Amino acid sequence: MKPFLILQLRPETEAADDEFAAILRKGRIAEGRARRIRLDRAEVPADLNLSDYAGVIVGGGPGCVSDPPEKKKPLDAKMEAACLALMVPIVERDFPYLGCCYGIGILAHHLGAEVSKGRWSEPVGTSACALTEAGRADPITADFPARFDAFVGHKEAVQELPEGCVDLVTSAACRFQMIRHGANVYATQFHPEGDAEGFETRVRIYKNYGYFPPEEADDLIALCRAADVTVPEKVLERFVARYG
Repeated sequence: MKPFLILQLRPETEAADDEFAAILRKGRIAEGRARRIRLDRAEVPADLNLSDYAGVIVGGGPGCVSDPPEKKKPLDAKMEAACLALMVPIVERDFPYLGCCYGIGILAHHLGAEVSKGRWSEPVGTSACALTEAGRADPITADFPARFDAFVGHKEAVQELPEGCVDLVTSAACRFQMIRHGANVYATQFHPEGDAEGFETRVRIYKNYGYFPPEEADDLIALCRAADVTVPEKVLERFVARYG
């Protein structure tokens, strides 16, 4: 069985390790079936062949696709460029891809859609999501509840449905919560790997990164602990089952 390629854009080791463990756990991926590349520490090999993998999963991170080049941190720019370069063969081949949070911005940017801050950004917490008509027919989300909560937290968002995409999940706070390009290229604005424990870790690590006022950290942790979020992880589980 082919492994899944997991690309991470989190320079913070504790957050990256926690995210990787959550992706394995929620996706039910045996560690031996995952090739992990932390893009803050390693390059995507020049000879990487997508055919050697069952699919590609891209995690979240503190960077923003919409930041102007002159304001991007050099490391963020390097990691983002590595992902964008890989999007070319992924989209051309309609290769199985699941982008989580940052990953939806990367996909939309590659497809030429607007990704920007302000409108449809969401504070750290939960978002009340709803399946669209297309979502009710998609093999990943078909039998999801019509409405469910998901963990979110993002400064930027996709402003328009990218060309060639269908809208699978939406919310009042963020228009595009999950999209699909072609038949096999998926991306979510919410965090399918997210759970209360993981978000508590992220709140603590990123409390001074501009996602929320630092003094609200304890209240956000309490909010996450009280949330009932179980459906989004099925996105990971079903993606892995479908393409693994």
